[in-house]
Amino acid sequence: MNLMDQSLGQLARQIPGATRVFEAHRVDFCCAGNRTLRTAAAAAGLDAEAVAAELQALQARGAQVDEPDLRQFSDEALVELVLNRYHAVHREQLPELIRLASRVEQVHGDREGCPHGLAEHLNTMAQELESHMRKEEMVLFPLIVRGQGARAGMPIGVMRAEHDEHGAALQRLYELTNDITLPRGACTTWHALYAGLKAFRDDLVTHIHIENNILFERFAPAAVH
Repeated sequence: MNLMDQSLGQLARQIPGATRVFEAHRVDFCCAGNRTLRTAAAAAGLDAEAVAAELQALQARGAQVDEPDLRQFSDEALVELVLNRYHAVHREQLPELIRLASRVEQVHGDREGCPHGLAEHLNTMAQELESHMRKEEMVLFPLIVRGQGARAGMPIGVMRAEHDEHGAALQRLYELTNDITLPRGACTTWHALYAGLKAFRDDLVTHIHIENNILFERFAPAAVH
């Protein structure tokens, strides 16, 4: 099949490094991974053939990209990865980001480019993400680990819908921070905040990608459009 007619999720699963290409072009491959490359590129005003060419180049040297093939992970190993690498890390990241954002807003509230409302937005994200992760930990993941993933269509649908909400929250975060871009003369705390936001953004995007495009696809494949 032509790469342009495959879904972003399929491409992200199959081509090592594809996620970096999508990130560079600001193409949502985690929450909207069921769109074809052709559809997603058209919506973003991108040249689909040029993006496909980048992916083909990655395919050609795929064995040289030092990334684990998550498709080869067992269900249990994927769940363990999500819990240890993403759930635990988000719970460490967000309280510190909220603290830093509050500090920047308090000290630099009169400066142009100050991310007013960021601390409140991060606090809301933290609450929603915590609720989401607890549902996975208490309901969905135990089903999968017990080998009952085929019965998990309904909770998977709920988790995918909540992932879409997390994606919308990330878009709002970009709006508040000018795409996480520091203003000239930003202080050390501001630098630390935006570095932390970028790490959190990258982790959350990868977290959702692993669930939507790899783990959930094993039990409730999303329709490609």
